[in-house]
Amino acid sequence: MSEEAKEWFNQAKDDFESAKYNLDGRKFSVVALLVQQASEKALKALFIKKFREIPKVHDLVFLAKKVDIPEKLFQHCKQLSPYYMQTRYPDAKGFRKQSDFSLEECQNSVNKCEEILKWIEKQI
Repeated sequence: MSEEAKEWFNQAKDDFESAKYNLDGRKFSVVALLVQQASEKALKALFIKKFREIPKVHDLVFLAKKVDIPEKLFQHCKQLSPYYMQTRYPDAKGFRKQSDFSLEECQNSVNKCEEILKWIEKQI
């Protein structure tokens, strides 16, 4: 694995650990953002390995297609991708505040993110 891909994947793991920490603290909008970010950074690590460049996008679906992720994980990416916009910008269409997220949704999102990271780690 290149040093650059390794750095991206390590940051993905850090974001994932922070998501779990915030799940325990019931900071659900932070969990949503961090699972999206962890997935994005892991996908970018694999993208770097395959294409030797970093795409300037936040769309997990786009990244997942490019790196040819399995269908089940692709579906996970489809669910997690909107969290980027939904949690960051109060004036964005579809913005969700803290109380709009449930414990169950965030637990499921953490599990899906973990599956994505485990698969990508095997690829890189």
